[in-house]
Amino acid sequence: MRLAISQINVTVGDIEGNLERVRSGLEKASAAGAELVLFGELALTGYPPEDLLLREHFLADAKAALTELAREVQGLVAIVGFPERAEDVYNAAAVLAEGRVHAVYRKMLLPNYGVFDEQRYFQAGTAGAVLPIGADRVGLTVCEDIWEPGPPLSDEAIAGATLIVNISASPYQVGKGLERERMLAQRAREHRACVAFCGLVGGQDELVFDGHSCVIDHTGATIARGAQFEEDLLICEVDLAAAASARLRASGHRPLARRFARAVNVLPALPAKSAPPAPLTWPGRPTAPAPPAPQTTAGDTATRGSAAAGELKATIAPMEAEVYAALCLGLRDYVEKNGFARVVLGLSGGIDSALVACLAADALGESRVSAVLMPSPYSSEGTRSDAAALAAALRLDTHTLPIEEVLSAYMAVLSPTLGDRPPGVTEENLQARIRGNLLMALSNEFGWLVLTTGNKSEMSVGYTTLYGDLAGGFAVIKDVPKTLVYRLCEWRNSPAGAEHGGVQAPIPRSVLTRPPSAELRPEQADVDTLPPYDLLDEILQGYIERDESREQLIAAGLPANEVELACRLVDRAEYKRRQAPPGIKVTSRAFGRDRRMPITNRYRG
Repeated sequence: MRLAISQINVTVGDIEGNLERVRSGLEKASAAGAELVLFGELALTGYPPEDLLLREHFLADAKAALTELAREVQGLVAIVGFPERAEDVYNAAAVLAEGRVHAVYRKMLLPNYGVFDEQRYFQAGTAGAVLPIGADRVGLTVCEDIWEPGPPLSDEAIAGATLIVNISASPYQVGKGLERERMLAQRAREHRACVAFCGLVGGQDELVFDGHSCVIDHTGATIARGAQFEEDLLICEVDLAAAASARLRASGHRPLARRFARAVNVLPALPAKSAPPAPLTWPGRPTAPAPPAPQTTAGDTATRGSAAAGELKATIAPMEAEVYAALCLGLRDYVEKNGFARVVLGLSGGIDSALVACLAADALGESRVSAVLMPSPYSSEGTRSDAAALAAALRLDTHTLPIEEVLSAYMAVLSPTLGDRPPGVTEENLQARIRGNLLMALSNEFGWLVLTTGNKSEMSVGYTTLYGDLAGGFAVIKDVPKTLVYRLCEWRNSPAGAEHGGVQAPIPRSVLTRPPSAELRPEQADVDTLPPYDLLDEILQGYIERDESREQLIAAGLPANEVELACRLVDRAEYKRRQAPPGIKVTSRAFGRDRRMPITNRYRG
């Protein structure tokens, strides 16, 4: 069977625009001679639509778009994700063929953990589904259906499906793509079935979808892989007869598996293509050469839509390059999909704003980024010159707005009330708030989106100022721990990073070596009030990512006083995090929908 996987970047709520993207993918798949083409989960509405799913007119518009699309599907079969409005609402996969909606499969396993909230919106399907296409049987699944071993995949395989397709919206986190691919390979080996995974790609608020679609043969070998973080079209021929033959020979598990199998919906059959498609050929390349190692079953061939037949797209490495690409995509799509022409950020000469400036320039182009230098009486000559050097290296539009006079004016107004109190946190936070006010003034005047520059370590312990450095529209590195910020900056300064961004080593070396400081008082350093960041991030990973208790962290060898301090700060800062702008999820547990803690909370276990 010749299979197409259309990995597209859709936008939540843009039903008309999403329809055009699906239509374009359909045309390309048809031109390539595909017999079956896959599109992602809820491709017509975007994912996740959240409370749009509670609007009848939204669901009606999605159905109308599906009906319109179905009329155009001739000569191949298309599987498209959409929200089905029946007696309830279902996360569904529509089978389009012969100019109509041929059948619908309803997602059975509805995730309700982490960023997922599907049980709020959807009713679960009750059975797997098998679609006969000529002599082949195709099992249908949607995202979570394939993550859990057992039904519906196991039932579909027992019912004769030798190809399991999975349309998905699988949010990115570090290493997620290869983890998912290994899981799919395990499912393929378990059931002696080919597995085809179609993922969405693009940014949607805090989430990034990494694409990374793939096709895996019945031995667990990946025979085709889509690009990460960009749209792609995979065209792949799979030998389903080889899968059926291997399953027949592996008879040991069949009696036990059949004993526990449940009935599946066998959908109305569709004919195979009346004539076999022409062999896969590419200009200047041989016809369908054998795929690279790992070796696949004879007769299998694979290709990307724009590459030579047999090529297997490599995954992005190292990890820093992958995370950087995810952050660029998330930032670019947030800006583009929300209609901003330009972004602005405060450039302090520190490590965090340096990373955000590089990301903005690389994601959007330097012509769409403004940097504002806002020195105070406590800004060192080193950070001032580093900020200017970075802005020059990235060729950013730069504005310098000193805040010393504004700070003096604030203190003059406050002094009758404050009296003779010594300078302290009030003066420190005023500096951050003045800077936030200036950035928001530029945003109001010119319509620029303000990018905040706080990282996950600072967000965790409340090392942020409400209405100051938290003021803005998008928190690009909100889910990036401080130690990873340094690694990303080192990577961006490397030759590989220059290939990604085009500017050689834009970050001055002194930014990477200077001890971190907010520079809000004389001789200030972050370690005055926080544990060293390598230790802090280790504590935070256990307390936030793994939900480990203070006792567990201390038992693991971490210093008790630092554990107590960090955990206490995390618990106290929840009210600040609730007021922070949205930011891109890259870790396993981002603040927000991933981790929902009460502000009023006395539990300290």
